[in-house]
Amino acid sequence: MTQPLHILKLCVGAERVEDLIDWQKTPQAKGPDGLPRHVTRMWPKRSEEILNGGSLYWVFKGVILARQAILRFDEVQGQDGVVRCGLVLDPEITRTQAAPRRPFQGWRYLAADEAPPDLRHLKAGETTLPPELSRALADIGVL
Repeated sequence: MTQPLHILKLCVGAERVEDLIDWQKTPQAKGPDGLPRHVTRMWPKRSEEILNGGSLYWVFKGVILARQAILRFDEVQGQDGVVRCGLVLDPEITRTQAAPRRPFQGWRYLAADEAPPDLRHLKAGETTLPPELSRALADIGVL
């Protein structure tokens, strides 16, 4: 079995993973089936590889901090009549080890061997580090 291919995307408008979690609880972030989705202009040409266990890795302020499994791709027609790609996501957001990323536009493919590993689950009352601190620690090899 081949390794899955992932997608890397900036989490625009969110500074922390908690911001993404809060956003995805809103009706605007969900598709008709109630699952969170992210709509993008371009349809991945390598969709079969992504649907083989791929995830959407989220970049917050220059650092990968979380991922969500991609369940499927849906066609989404905008009010302008243009058909776009809806990445239908697993509602569970998994935090990852911090991994710095340079700015980019749109989304990028991310090979499985380049994806940061998952973090352990947080216990009640634990909080995540601010993205700036996560990035600084990742830059010096601590995270």
